[in-house]
Amino acid sequence: MLESELTHAAAIAREAGRILLDIYATDFSVDFKGQGQSDPVTEADRRANAYIVARLHAEFPSDGIVAEESEDNSQALRRRRIWYVDPLDGTKEFVAKNGEFSVMIGLAIEGGAQLGVVYQPSADKLYRGVLGQGAFLEHAQQTTPLQVANVATPADLRLIVSRSHRPKSTEALSQALGITRETISGSVGLKIGQIAEQHADLYVHVSDKSSAWDTCAPEAVLRAAGGEPGDLVSVTIYLTDIADYQAHGREIGEVWRELAGRVYPAMAGIGCTRLWQPEAMIEILGVAVIPDERLTVPGVVR
Repeated sequence: MLESELTHAAAIAREAGRILLDIYATDFSVDFKGQGQSDPVTEADRRANAYIVARLHAEFPSDGIVAEESEDNSQALRRRRIWYVDPLDGTKEFVAKNGEFSVMIGLAIEGGAQLGVVYQPSADKLYRGVLGQGAFLEHAQQTTPLQVANVATPADLRLIVSRSHRPKSTEALSQALGITRETISGSVGLKIGQIAEQHADLYVHVSDKSSAWDTCAPEAVLRAAGGEPGDLVSVTIYLTDIADYQAHGREIGEVWRELAGRVYPAMAGIGCTRLWQPEAMIEILGVAVIPDERLTVPGVVR
């Protein structure tokens, strides 16, 4: 199942990575976008985005495609199958030229992340996973199965944090849970890759801003590597219609906040959901260790 999709996604990600490296080797310019013009964007983002979208559309013309550098994604969200594309995850690290950036291509089917590819061009490392079929790392001409570590005690967790920013709430969380070990990495996809390789155990994104192209591919890889609810809960819900959000969005947010606060009071206010209206989706804003619990929301397909 999804063998063709995975093969094409991996090949497309590798070729997009070559596009990034071609520009990475030059003295490229940097523009800024978003609220406050604070998010960097380069020609590499745009060129890789155009290539990935064109290839996915050619291979899977009936699927929706939501890509970070594509302006209008509204019609794509009406499809049963939606590809979420971040052509350059970790643009700040790309600009800094430290190698910690990736290409991320994920496939959500009926609202749930099913397939993910995360490719780090600078190291030629490709993480791939399909739910129910396992996750693997392709590196140095070898393919290695991935399995997340089985850590039950919060104080034993190894936290992985962003290189470009560290909110005060991350430090508060570490202290509350007794976490003393942490590592740093750029790119959401590479952080999740580190968890899948058992180099880290927990990543918490504390922000009011995120997108499904940031989470779809990493979530699929993580869950395929054994990061299931009950051990590591990632709240990523992809809605295909605004009406779904209007019906369930508030309930989802309240359930998550109550659950996180009840199990670990330190997590209260960290795990929450928010709709970015133009994209009609609820995004991941927190990850928590919640033993023996399930997050279930009636009426929403996971």
